[in-house]
Amino acid sequence: MEAEQQAVGSTAAADAGTSRRSPRRALIGLCVTQVTSWGVLYYAFPVALAAITADTGWSATAATAAFSAGLVVSALAGIPVGRWLDRYGPRRVMTAGSVLAVPATVAIGLAPTYGAFLAAWLVAGAAMAAVLYPAAFAALTRWYGDRRVRALTTLTLVAGLASTLFAPLTHALVEALGWRGAYLVLAGVLAVVTIPVHATTLTAPWTRVDHRDFSGGRQGSRVPAEVRSGQFLALSAALTVTAFGLYAASLTVIPLLTGRGLSASLAATTLGLLGAGQLLGRLVYGPLSARSTPTGRTVGLIGASALAIGLLGALTGPPAALIAAAIALGAVRGACTLLQATAIADRWGITRYGTLSGYFAAPITAATALAPWAGTALAEALGSYAGAFGLLAAGVVAAAVLAWRGSSRRPEASTAAQASDRP
Repeated sequence: MEAEQQAVGSTAAADAGTSRRSPRRALIGLCVTQVTSWGVLYYAFPVALAAITADTGWSATAATAAFSAGLVVSALAGIPVGRWLDRYGPRRVMTAGSVLAVPATVAIGLAPTYGAFLAAWLVAGAAMAAVLYPAAFAALTRWYGDRRVRALTTLTLVAGLASTLFAPLTHALVEALGWRGAYLVLAGVLAVVTIPVHATTLTAPWTRVDHRDFSGGRQGSRVPAEVRSGQFLALSAALTVTAFGLYAASLTVIPLLTGRGLSASLAATTLGLLGAGQLLGRLVYGPLSARSTPTGRTVGLIGASALAIGLLGALTGPPAALIAAAIALGAVRGACTLLQATAIADRWGITRYGTLSGYFAAPITAATALAPWAGTALAEALGSYAGAFGLLAAGVVAAAVLAWRGSSRRPEASTAAQASDRP
C-alpha cells in the first residue's frame, strides 16, 4: 500500500512538472503578457498624446515621431532578438525584454526634455522587439509545431483586447494623475504582470538552435541563405507593401469618412468596428489555412486587401456601405496578421523560425511604423484621401503579383532544418 501511494505521489509530481512546462501554460501566460505589453507600450500613447502635447508644448508631430522612432528601432532590433530566441529560448529573451521595458516606460513618463523623451522611446523600441508579437509567435510556432495556427489565433484574439482594456484605463489614469503619473503607474503594471509571468510560464522544453549549426562551423555570411533567396525577398516585400497599405488606410479612415459626410462620432465608431473586424478575420484564418496552399492564401489575402482598400476609397455612400467596407478592411487586416505569423514556418519549417522571422518581420514592422504619417502625407500630396486609398490599393495589387511570381521560386532551406522538422 505504501509503495502504491509512493508511486501515485511520483506520478502526480511528474504530472505537475509536465504541467509547469507545458506549451498550453505558456500560451496562457503569453495571452496575459501580450495584452499588457501592447496596452502599455503601444495603445497608451495615442490616448495620452493630447495630454503630452498640452503639458510639454511639443507638437503632436514631434511626439508621434518619437513613438514611431521606437517602432523603427523595434524592427531593427528584431533581427538579433530572433537569433537570441532560437539560441536561448523565449523565457530568457522575453523576461529580459520585460525587465528593459519597465525603466524605459518610467523614463518616458519622467522625460524632462524632448531629447530624453525620444531616447526613452528608442529604448522602449528595443524592448518591444523582445516582448510583442514576433517573439511570442516564435515561441508558439516552435512549441506547437503543426498545431501552431490554432495557438497563434488564440493569442491574437486575446491580445486584440489590449486596446479595449488599456485605452480606457490610460484615459482614467491621465485624468487622475496626468500623463506622467499615468506612465509611472503603467510601468508598475508592466513590471508586476509581465516579468513574473514570462519568467514562470515560458518553461516548456526548448531546443537550442544556433546559426553556426547550419554552416558546419564555417565562417561565412551571418545572413542565412533562406533570407538571401528570391522567394524570401519577394514574399517579405509583398507583405511589407500590403501591411503598409492596410495600416495607412486603417489609420486614415476617419478623415476619409468625415469627408464623405459621416459625423465625427459615427466615423470614430466605424474605426472601432474596423478593429472588431480584425477578430473576424483571425477566426476565419484557421479554416482558410486548412483548405488552401501557402501561395494560394497569400495571394488571395493580398488581393482581398487591395480590394478592401480600393472599395473603401471608391465608395461615396451610403453610410452603411462605408461601414461594411471598413469592417471588411479590418477583417482582411486581422487575417494578414496571422498570414505574416505563419508565412515562414509554412515554407521553411519551424527550426529557425526566430532567426528567419526576425529578418522577415523587420521591414513589415518599419512599414507599419511609418504608415500613419505616410498615409496623411500621401493624401495631402494627392489632394484627397480617396486618391490616397486608390494609390495604396494599386500598390497592394502589385504586391499580390510579386507574391505570386515569387512563389514560383523554390524555397531554400538547409538540410538540417528540413530533417529536424520531420515527425
